[in-house]
Amino acid sequence: MISDMAVFRTLNRGEGNMHRIGYLLRDGFQVMALATQTVFEFANADASEPFYAVENYSLEGGQVRSSLGLTVATRKLTPSSRADTWIVGGVLNPLEAPASAREVAFVRKASQQARRVAAICTGAFTLAEAGLLAGRRATTHWAFAQEMQTRFPAIQVEEDRIYIADGPVWTSAGMTAGLDLAVALVERDLGTDIARGVARKMVMHQHRSGGQSQHSEMLALAPRSDRIQDALNYARQNLARTLTVEELAEKVNLSPRQFSRVFTAETGQSPAKAIEGLRLEAARLMIEQSRHPLEVVARETGFRDRRHMREVFVRGFGVPPQSMRRDSRGGQGDVRDA
Repeated sequence: MISDMAVFRTLNRGEGNMHRIGYLLRDGFQVMALATQTVFEFANADASEPFYAVENYSLEGGQVRSSLGLTVATRKLTPSSRADTWIVGGVLNPLEAPASAREVAFVRKASQQARRVAAICTGAFTLAEAGLLAGRRATTHWAFAQEMQTRFPAIQVEEDRIYIADGPVWTSAGMTAGLDLAVALVERDLGTDIARGVARKMVMHQHRSGGQSQHSEMLALAPRSDRIQDALNYARQNLARTLTVEELAEKVNLSPRQFSRVFTAETGQSPAKAIEGLRLEAARLMIEQSRHPLEVVARETGFRDRRHMREVFVRGFGVPPQSMRRDSRGGQGDVRDA
């Protein structure tokens, strides 16, 4: 498959042009944004010749201080500032430190001239203020996803995604998810092999697909009592079996009615919904990390059959299991899943 930038490289490489990436930073930016620049550095090293040119920008130029106190030199934004990809860094709390009107105006104008615009973590709020996410799918740090949906109802906020590419607009979840977005950009530009090489050099456990959950289902449930935690541990260890409320209640010495009431109060979910989430997470891990046929994955994680698993995947992740497997293998599926 030819990458989106193949034509760009072919036409311009002979002229010495490079794909320009401009990072838009401001005081208080979260320093994790800078880590993503290493992805482009390693991509340049793995490509036949350097492809990316990375620059840091701010409204006034000069030194910009991160939330940690680290200062970074930036170029001043001017009407002639250009980049093929603009990446907006996030801040620790976009509600307390929103982007200025000038930053929003620049992002809005830059989006009309650039090939694409991306936001890392809460940088998505700047894109939202600029109107670039209206009518699009987007994500951000899970702690601010609901606030984004409330403030910008025209956006289809998907809070349980690592990153989302909706046309020329890309957004990522918080913190390390920005690395996954950057690797995905490299994969789009330079192909799967180079993207995988970059991920290996970054010592990334895996190149996560955009549909992957931002956090563990067990961590999200976070029950307060040992009893409910024990019930969840038992469920996770026995997902291949049919699990009933009666069985779980018996394991923790509660009546089914009392168990359901306490479980819902502590986790915010019914036992059935929580177990479905555990099955979904277990199935995702099997799909991304093994070569088992989907029928085996469905059986081992307790779904009725492959069709049932597909229904839950689409409802939970927005993509079918086959798509997630292809993403985890760089576009290569399994003939047994066809």
